Amino acid sequence: MDLGLRGKSVLVLAASKGIGRAIATELAAEGANVMISSRDESALEATATEIRNATGAEVAYLPADVTRDEDIRALVARTVESFGGVDALVTNTGGPPPGNFEDFGDDAWLGAFESTLLNIVRAVRAVLPHMREGGGGRIVNVASSSIKQPIEGLTLSNTFRAGIVGLAKSLSGELGSDGVLINTLGPGRISTDRSAGLDASNAEARGVSIEEIRREMSARIPLDRYGAPEEFAKVATFLASPANSYVTGQSILVDGGMVRAL
Repeated sequence: MDLGLRGKSVLVLAASKGIGRAIATELAAEGANVMISSRDESALEATATEIRNATGAEVAYLPADVTRDEDIRALVARTVESFGGVDALVTNTGGPPPGNFEDFGDDAWLGAFESTLLNIVRAVRAVLPHMREGGGGRIVNVASSSIKQPIEGLTLSNTFRAGIVGLAKSLSGELGSDGVLINTLGPGRISTDRSAGLDASNAEARGVSIEEIRREMSARIPLDRYGAPEEFAKVATFLASPANSYVTGQSILVDGGMVRAL
């Protein structure tokens, strides 16, 4: 299938590693011009070079802290300057720290709001004029499987990931007439630094090995394994492409069947 991404301009947040990097690589392999960002400039430079060498695509980068509105606006401006517009936006950030409700004060709640939800509000606000000017666009929010089923010990993430779904569903109604389609993807147990960190935290709390945690988690997944970032990236790439012409306002899990919610 030709996804229609050749020559399209796509901005991917938090793309120096993990799921974001995999999405940027898949988009580039489909012929998109890709702008990547994270806070680590050296990692960004290395990632951009590796994706260019692997795909032959145009890959640019700009360091940015997504909790800063001025950084997001500068990133969108650089994307437009480099590629002439913004056809698709992929929002992606690391999750807030694990913990239960009584573990967090106001500063933690405000920080999680800024890093998990407010950054998406700001990014969408910044790209919308360019998408409208270009006749439409695609927005894909990378969230968590907690958009369907809260995860024990991740109170901050559970709260604000649910907010992403509410935002996207609201925007799907507001932006449909502009040709802007927006969806939310929830990764299940994907092999990333984030999942490795959560496994290590659980192992330490329970006094068992990380391998035991991984065996237990895999046993809950019908496909009996963690997913690869590349598997998640293929779904995100379709939703970010012109080939997706009729899916908007949806929350979709890429979790190997782990979550039992309907």
